[in-house]
Amino acid sequence: RLNDVFKVENIHYDFNKSNIRPDAAKELDKLIQLLIDNPGVSVELGSHTDSRSGADYNLNLSQKRAESAVNYIVGHGKIAKNRISAKGYGEEQLVNKCADGVNCTEIEHAANRRTEIKITGYAVNGVPIDIKQ
Repeated sequence: RLNDVFKVENIHYDFNKSNIRPDAAKELDKLIQLLIDNPGVSVELGSHTDSRSGADYNLNLSQKRAESAVNYIVGHGKIAKNRISAKGYGEEQLVNKCADGVNCTEIEHAANRRTEIKITGYAVNGVPIDIKQ
């Protein structure tokens, strides 16, 4: 449904990095296939960081992560770039208690370094379709 958000499993990033790791590439390949199979679907790739480093830095890093994922999909899947947008959320939407000043394990921090997909539109033969919100 429109505006549904779902986490793509295993699209994680190394601390302080935005490159697509081999394990993440396998998951992005599945998303490429989904977009090929559903040519009318458009999506937002939203990337997130853990709370370490400053908020401005994390916002920029998450935007770079989202753009890396979009570039991978466009480059490897020949998906039109106008079907995919990149949005960095920084540390604004943590999935656990690991906010600034909270002592967490590396595994807990890593859970926040993720990419999620939001369906932003659907069209048939180039005509936008109003789908349930």
